[in-house]
Amino acid sequence: MVPLQNFATTVLGEVIRRQPESAARTAFAWQLSVGPALARSTTIDLRAGVLAVRARDPRWTREIERASATILARMQHLLGRSAIVRIEIVPE
Repeated sequence: MVPLQNFATTVLGEVIRRQPESAARTAFAWQLSVGPALARSTTIDLRAGVLAVRARDPRWTREIERASATILARMQHLLGRSAIVRIEIVPE
């Protein structure tokens, strides 16, 4: 039996990957991956598979650095492995 949480994220990932590439799709995946508080405290830009992240506060920057592997895996699950290959933190 598949846990409901795993089923829901799998279905959600399929739905998101079917959408055309756009800043809104990336922002939606970002919010799902990091949560609303961190999403509000950052700006993102996805170009050529590199997600540039700028945090408004150094404490959020440290949190992103610490969790970057987990965030990358979540973003790849939602957008596809080829859509995002790494996260780059842009200094404020």
